[in-house]
Amino acid sequence: MSKGANLSVMDQRAAARHSVDFVVIGEHRSLGDIKAHIVNVSANGFMTEGDMPLQKGERLSLRLPVAGMIEAHLIWSLGGRSGFQFERILRPNDFIDMVEAMQPRATVRKYR
Repeated sequence: MSKGANLSVMDQRAAARHSVDFVVIGEHRSLGDIKAHIVNVSANGFMTEGDMPLQKGERLSLRLPVAGMIEAHLIWSLGGRSGFQFERILRPNDFIDMVEAMQPRATVRKYR
């Protein structure tokens, strides 16, 4: 039985992704601190670039702007990139504010 967020594949892929350039230190229960370079983010999760010493399904706790402390689990890892799914979906307004705080590479439109 999966212990991650219960999102269908369609729900996961439907969320808009935004390019960012954000480095954060995550906490792993047995490995301790892990540096993560987030390169894109959606309300459902994020993708990192660089080595990720985790196995599929392992969890990482992160403190992100606006969202605060949130847990994510590794969905996939290939060729120096890794995809994580948040434990919960971020609210639209919080997500937009978070992306802006993460120094986006591209402009984010506000739909408020």
